[in-house]
Amino acid sequence: MAAATTFTFRAMDVAGTTSAGELEAESKASVTEQLRQRGLIVLDVSEKSDPIKIEDFFKRFQGIDTRELAVFSRQFATLISSGMPMLRTLHTLEEQTQDEQIKAAVAGVRSDVEAGSTLEAAMERHPKVFDRLFRAMVRSGEQSGRLEESMDRIAYQVEKSDDLKRQVKSALMYPALVFGFATVVLIAIVAFVIPIFAGIFEELAEEHPEEGATLPAPTQLCVSASNILTGYWFILIPGLVLAFFVFFKWKKTDQGNELWDRFKLRLPAKIGDVIQKVALARWSRTFAGSVSAGVPMLQAIRLTGETAGNVVVEQAMDDVYESVKSGGSISGPIERNAIFPPMVGHMVAVGEETGQLEHMLSKIADFYEAEVDAKVKALTALIEPIMIVFVGGIVGFIVIAMYLPMFSIYENIR
Repeated sequence: MAAATTFTFRAMDVAGTTSAGELEAESKASVTEQLRQRGLIVLDVSEKSDPIKIEDFFKRFQGIDTRELAVFSRQFATLISSGMPMLRTLHTLEEQTQDEQIKAAVAGVRSDVEAGSTLEAAMERHPKVFDRLFRAMVRSGEQSGRLEESMDRIAYQVEKSDDLKRQVKSALMYPALVFGFATVVLIAIVAFVIPIFAGIFEELAEEHPEEGATLPAPTQLCVSASNILTGYWFILIPGLVLAFFVFFKWKKTDQGNELWDRFKLRLPAKIGDVIQKVALARWSRTFAGSVSAGVPMLQAIRLTGETAGNVVVEQAMDDVYESVKSGGSISGPIERNAIFPPMVGHMVAVGEETGQLEHMLSKIADFYEAEVDAKVKALTALIEPIMIVFVGGIVGFIVIAMYLPMFSIYENIR
């Protein structure tokens, strides 16, 4: 027998008077039944929230593990296609899902479905786990009676999205680690090594005042940087934290988000090109998944723009939305927008003309996912030597700057 859980409810009697309270029951369905036996009309039933814990606070800033979501989606599709009843499927998924956030969301979905809610409406209560595209594809499957096919497409969609994300992350992991380690070493040199040399220079200046105490410009630059870092660290560290906080707050605004997305597309050294191809791969895969799941075209266009991950693509899809809404084509605005290469517009146009839009979008997604793989590897190969030269140049500059005064004093003494 399941343990009793505390639920909060709002209900209304026949006279129209609303009331609220708490009940302990095994499920929302039990609470609903108890209230109906009292002659009340149930307005809302929800599980009582526990007090906020420290770990729950940090979970707010933790994203969903897309690999776990992909595994969950594939298992959901498999269980549904096997003919297992919905409640038993959700119960099974709740037991074997490893990610705590997904597990909690599945538990909430199961309770809502048990209380009579549709699967899509139940998932809507957990938007952090089940985004709008996920829910739209589920709703399409429920309405068409082909939920198992929709779940299979969702699983494929999430798996491809996760593969693309991991592909980029794994390729950039080594350069990021090298750069991070080099930064720590440089900070250690400036904070701890240069002050030792500065002390030696002061002693030499005191012992040989006739030689003058003026340091070479490179040496003075390094010593000044060290003095600033060691003498004003209590200002620098909060200042950096505040700068990052302001930047991320600005990036969340509409204007900031748009400017940042446009700036990323213009980054040099082929970085902007890679970001564009990642956005196009995600866009085409999402669009193909929406169309194949039977999501209405206007809704699919809107969802694709909102989940593309780039404001420029989203604005382009707004133009597509207006075009289709007024009876125009999908390919027209795409061909006119610079974010889409000519190939994309031509393939979409062919897909529209032949009735194979989903197939063409899938081909575009496959092409750009392969392009991302090749471009990221090329970018990694380019970044590594640049980073080595950059870090080596800074270390060499510091070493030369530290030894210049010694050579000068030695020559004068000799």
